[in-house]
This record gives sequence, structure tokens and C-alpha cells, in this order.
Amino acid sequence: MNRYWREARLWLVAIPVLLWTLLPIYHIFLFSISTKDSAFSGALWPDHPTLRNFGTVFRQEHFYLHHFWEQIWNSLWIAVAVGVLTLFIATCAAFAISRIKVRGGRTVMNAALFTYFIPAAFLAVPMYKAMGTYGLLNSRWSLVLAMVTLASPYAIWVLKQASDKLPWELDEAARIDGATPLQLFRLVYLPLMTPSLVAIGTYALLLAWNEYLYAFLLLSHENTIPLAVGLGHFLASDDSPWELLMASTMLFGVIWSADSPPEQ
Repeated sequence: MNRYWREARLWLVAIPVLLWTLLPIYHIFLFSISTKDSAFSGALWPDHPTLRNFGTVFRQEHFYLHHFWEQIWNSLWIAVAVGVLTLFIATCAAFAISRIKVRGGRTVMNAALFTYFIPAAFLAVPMYKAMGTYGLLNSRWSLVLAMVTLASPYAIWVLKQASDKLPWELDEAARIDGATPLQLFRLVYLPLMTPSLVAIGTYALLLAWNEYLYAFLLLSHENTIPLAVGLGHFLASDDSPWELLMASTMLFGVIWSADSPPEQ
């Protein structure tokens, strides 16, 4: 009975939290299948639901949607590039600090983590200045480099903690068999770190996919901005097409769900 009571209490907490989390998603869907006149009616379901808004988005038939698919591609390109670079940098750094024990490795990692004491918004203007100095403004690489800079310290720390839990006997056995550090990294370290690498890759992808502030500052051309910034342009009008904005948002989320890596 005690076990059932504990499970019941968990369900009593989980169900309201789940409903509260799904409520905004439900309203996004509600807007996306409503007409412009009935979007703010307050009804739980529109009187005349329609999929015409999705057709308008797919065919890019609105002024704010002329670069929709190009901006989707920019979001995907930037997110994948950030994920790959963050994984490469964090994996190599964690291996060097945790397994090879390079001198000063922990100091570098702690110094990188110390940057999180400064809010990311405070670093936006210096980042803009740095990208302008190197001629990277309005290039997708400027946002990729900025997001890798923000994601790498945390990724290194997480992978380093996971690496510390791997048994040292495997490293010693590989070295006795004549394995070089590169072979140790490729044949022993990477296979054992796969679950952690998937988690960090997903974190970096989500961070870049949802980024707005740095994308808004570093990119300004319609053909280079990601969709997160493109959706913000809908709010520049006095009479914003909310139904198209929500339909675009639904597609934005669905495309991310389809392209996200599977859970391990």
C-alpha cells in the first residue's frame, strides 16, 4: 500500500505539471488552425478549423514568409555545425584533462566555467565587436562561433565528469598492448562515452536552434538569419498575422523533433 501511495502522489504532481507544460503548445496549435478573425475568440476549439495557414506557410505566400525554407535551412545548418564543433572541442578537451592529465588542464576548465558568472546577454555587444573586427558579421559562421563559445565550457565540464568515472584499468591495459593516445581515444574512450556525447550533442543543438539574441545581433540579412529571428519579424507589424506565426512555430518545432537525435 505504501508503494501505491507513493506512486499516486507522484502522479498527482506529474499530471498537473504535464498539463501546464502542454497548455502553451495547445494554444499554439489552436491559433495555427484558426482564421484571423477567430484567433482571439477565446473558444477551446475554433468553429471552423482550417489547415489553410499551413498551406500559406509551405508556399511562402506572405511577406514575412518569403524566405521561410531558407531560414529553416539556416537554423538546421547552424545547429548541426554548433553541435559538431562543440562535441569535437569538448571531447578532445575532456580526454586531455581527464585521461592524459595535461598540465594546467583543470585550471583552463575552471577558468572557462568562470565565464558563466557573466550573463550571456552582457557578452553580446563584445561578441558583436569581435565578429565585426574579423569581418564575420552577417555570416552564419559568426553565430556558430559565438554559440560554440557559450556551449563549450559546460560541455567540457560534463564530459570530464563522465570521463572520470571510466575505469583506469582499461587505459592501462590498452597502453600495455601498445596503444597510442590517439588509439586510446578512438578505440576505448569514444565508445564508452557515447551516451554522454549524445546528451551533449543534443544540448548544443538545442542551444543553437533556439538562440535569438546573438542571431539577431550578428545576422541581419533575410537569407542568412535563422527562423527564430525570422519569426520575430512577425511582431514588427501593427496587425500581426498571429495565425501564420503560430503555424510557422508548429512547423519549426515539428522539424526539430524530426531531426533531433534519438535517445540512447
